[in-house]
Amino acid sequence: MSAWLREDSLLNPGTAETERRRDIFALLRDDRRDHVAQVTASGAAWLASSGTYPRSMLALWRTRPTAPAVLPCGTAFDVVNVPALFGRQMLDRLWAEGPGSGPVAMHRGRMLMFTVPGTAHRLPALLDWEEWGDSVPPLLCHGTGDAVTVPPLAQTERNGPGPRWVVAPDTRHPWLPGPEVLLWACVRAARAASSPSVRISIFPRADQGAKVYDVSRRR
Repeated sequence: MSAWLREDSLLNPGTAETERRRDIFALLRDDRRDHVAQVTASGAAWLASSGTYPRSMLALWRTRPTAPAVLPCGTAFDVVNVPALFGRQMLDRLWAEGPGSGPVAMHRGRMLMFTVPGTAHRLPALLDWEEWGDSVPPLLCHGTGDAVTVPPLAQTERNGPGPRWVVAPDTRHPWLPGPEVLLWACVRAARAASSPSVRISIFPRADQGAKVYDVSRRR
């Protein structure tokens, strides 16, 4: 976990007034720190751009950086919601054999993969035509008209089992996988699950704050 997340100004409401007014976005812009599972200022701007009033969302995050938010899909991104284990298998394939992933979050035992707008509509149709489609567990595809809960900008111990980032948005225009890339990952994860000889990596627990993916490889 990065050092700035341990700042008393973010964790303890009783700190001095000057500390309470510390600019969360100035902290996020500190490029010297590791942001693999934490949102950068540019990433926060991208998330906020999904809504009708991005400035209002950024203002809310300035006062409540440790609170989750509900954002609409269909404009800046769609979200493909998969069971946690299958999602981790997909990420294994995306990062080991494919182009990497866009932002990814965990929430209530499910993995949320941020994708190109339109993926929520197209991916189910592609799976219907795919030979291995029946081996893929039910996916929840969130597109236009839907909204998802995204993790807070600043992850703290007080967030508990709530939503958290696995791969956090770190640029104003992050690369996002489309339906074809997600189909590719689904098929390979399904094939791996059907073969006992394929080893699936074990990921760190949510409270370890470990660096899992090399985001510099993201295309």
